[in-house]
Amino acid sequence: VQLQASGGGSVQPGESLKLSCIVSGLSLRNYAIVWFRQAPGKEREGVSIIGDTDGTTYYADSVKGRFTISRDNAKNTAYLQMSVLKPEDTAVYYCAAGVDREVLYTYYSGRYYWVNEVWYDYWGQGTQVTVSS
Repeated sequence: VQLQASGGGSVQPGESLKLSCIVSGLSLRNYAIVWFRQAPGKEREGVSIIGDTDGTTYYADSVKGRFTISRDNAKNTAYLQMSVLKPEDTAVYYCAAGVDREVLYTYYSGRYYWVNEVWYDYWGQGTQVTVSS
């Protein structure tokens, strides 16, 4: 199984980028796809999830209204459309896949379960996004 993340680059604040995550060796049916990111000196954080059962989506508060996650199971590909990018969005972005479970969308003790990396069996190599003027 391979997840290939691409689409990163260097942009100015306010610009947009669209990341892609192409999955091979695994059908995305019944899998949730998640985008994580890791900024220099910081822990990796969950950015967004899209489920397979009904296409449920969730976003980190820091990207709500600016990022849109989507998927195309026929192409075995997921996307992250990022708009109005800010310098604080600078990070390496990773896509990951894990079995789509109801528990992922459960809110407990101030966070959703989907932001925990343990749920995801397959990871991409990461693509760098740099936002700077």
